[in-house]
Amino acid sequence: MEKKTEKEEKICGSAKKCGGCQYQGMPYKAQLKKKQKQEEKLLGKFGKVKPIKGMDNPYYYRNKVHAVFDRDRKGNIISGIYEAKSHRVVPIEECLIEDQKSQEIIRTIRGMLKSFKIKTYDEDTGYGLLRHVLVRRGFSTNEIMVVLVVSSPIFPSKNNFVKALRKVHPEISTVILNINDKKTSMVLGEREIVIYGKGFIRDRLCGCSFRISPKSFYQVNPIQTEVLYKEAVRLAGLTKKERVMDAYCGIGTIGLIAAKHAKEVIGVELNKDAVRDAKINARENKITNISFYQGDAGRFMEGMAAEKEHVDVVFMDPPRAGSDEKFLSSLVALAPEKVVYISCNPETLARDLKYLEKNKYEVKEIQPVEMFCFTEHVETVCLLSRKEK
Repeated sequence: MEKKTEKEEKICGSAKKCGGCQYQGMPYKAQLKKKQKQEEKLLGKFGKVKPIKGMDNPYYYRNKVHAVFDRDRKGNIISGIYEAKSHRVVPIEECLIEDQKSQEIIRTIRGMLKSFKIKTYDEDTGYGLLRHVLVRRGFSTNEIMVVLVVSSPIFPSKNNFVKALRKVHPEISTVILNINDKKTSMVLGEREIVIYGKGFIRDRLCGCSFRISPKSFYQVNPIQTEVLYKEAVRLAGLTKKERVMDAYCGIGTIGLIAAKHAKEVIGVELNKDAVRDAKINARENKITNISFYQGDAGRFMEGMAAEKEHVDVVFMDPPRAGSDEKFLSSLVALAPEKVVYISCNPETLARDLKYLEKNKYEVKEIQPVEMFCFTEHVETVCLLSRKEK
C-alpha cells in the first residue's frame, strides 16, 4: 500500500461548502492523471497529448486572493467566498491554494473593522461600506497590492487605517480604494482612488518585469506561468526573423517575452487599462520591437488581411469561452504560418481546433500545463501550422 505523503493529507475544512476546489482530498498525482485523461479524451483526436507538466508543490500558489465581507447570523464580521451558485458567504480562515501572506492581510483587515467602525456591505439593503478585499502579490518582487472595494469613496480615517495595516504588514506596497456603488455581482467598480503607494505592483516573468494594476489580467499561478510561456515561445520556434501577433495580449506578457526572439511583435487588446500597462511594460523593459493597439483582435486581423499584411506567428490566449467564429475566420484570412493557442478550457479548445483544421491548419503539438491545482481546470498550449496548398 502506497504511503501517503504529508502534502496529500492536507484537507480543507471548507471544501464542501466552498466548491472552488473540485479535487480537494484527492492525492495530487491522481489529480494530474485525471486531467491527463480529460485532455486525451477531448483533444486526442487532434494528435498525441504530451504528459501534463505538474507542480512540485501544489499549495498556496494563487497570487491573487479575493475575499467577500459579510456578517453571520450572530452579527460577527466574516470574510470568505461565495458558496457555489449562490451569494451566501462561506467563512474561510485558511485556503490551501491561496497565497498565505495575502490571507494573513485579509484576516488583519477583518480584525481592524470594528475598531475603525467600518460596516460591511449588505447586498440586500445596500447599506454598509466594505464589500470585498482583493490582495495581489508579486511572487518574485514580493510587492503587495491591497484593494479595498467599497460602496462609497468616503472611507473614515483612511490614512490611519493604512498606517495601522502597514504596522502589521510593512511589506504592503500600495493600497487602493475601488468604488463599486452599483447593485452588481461584479467585484470591481470603475473608479479608483490610490490611498497609499503607486497604485500598482510589479512582478517578473521569464526575465521581463510587468506592471500589474487592480484590473489587469495576470495569470494567477506565477510558477507555472513561466512553464506555460516558455512552452508557448518554444512551440513558436522563433528565429528573430518573424513578425508576430499577440491577440488578447492583456498587459503584454507573452508578446514581451516573445519579442526577444522575434523581429517584430504586434499586441492587440480590448481593455484600455491593460494596453496602457502593456505600453509602460515595453518601455520599462527597454523592448522597442513591439507595438500595442487597443481594439478587437478579430477586427484588427481582418484589417491587416484586407491590407495584405503578413504575420508569421499568432499567439492567442482567449477567455474560457474560447474564440468566436468571427475571430477564427479573421485568423484564417490573415493566414499566419503558425498559431500558438493557449487555452484554459479544453472543451472550447477542441471546438476551435476543429474549425481551424477545416480551414487549412493542422495540429502539431498539444502540451497541457497544470495551472489550477485541486480544481478541474487545466491549461493547454497547442501549436498549429498552416497546411501547404
